[in-house]
Amino acid sequence: MTDPIPNSELQDESPATDEAAGVMADATASEDDAPMAEAPADATRELDHQLAEQKDKYVRLFAEFENFRRRSAKERLEAESKGMGALIAGLLDSLDDLGRVAHFDPATTPAQSIVDGVALVEKKVLKSLAGHGLVVVNPEGERFDPAVHEALTAIPAALPEEDEFVAQVYQVGYTFNGQLLRPARVVVKQWHG
Repeated sequence: MTDPIPNSELQDESPATDEAAGVMADATASEDDAPMAEAPADATRELDHQLAEQKDKYVRLFAEFENFRRRSAKERLEAESKGMGALIAGLLDSLDDLGRVAHFDPATTPAQSIVDGVALVEKKVLKSLAGHGLVVVNPEGERFDPAVHEALTAIPAALPEEDEFVAQVYQVGYTFNGQLLRPARVVVKQWHG
């Protein structure tokens, strides 16, 4: 028969077996920890990749915005230039008429013809400018409005109903598409009762 293994030898093998089990457990843990160690590196690489994508998107968006800004500024200047061109084109006929009036021979042309010619040119210029949005502010006989009138002086009103009405216009005013370019300079009536 086989001799039984003494207890002391079993106890000696026991620590060795425990050590072997520990080494095996460490080896298993190391194998399990390896993916854990690689996981932060993978996550870092993924975050770096996402950051690079976001930077690229930002750079592209910024470039698109700069192009849009430049294009808008260019279009605005072109629109302004076209508007000015349309305004000037509307004044060319009046400018031609003014040139003809300016070259009348005073020795052979009656003064009334020159005055009439200048009046017609003025009317034509104002009509052309009105077509582009210019409005003449000539408030004679109207109630004084400080938003579009500038009072230069005041005179006494004969009746209380005439208080704060325009008596005389020294210089007409102008608005352009609702924007005041120059107020009408006026004399205002005031009732002193």
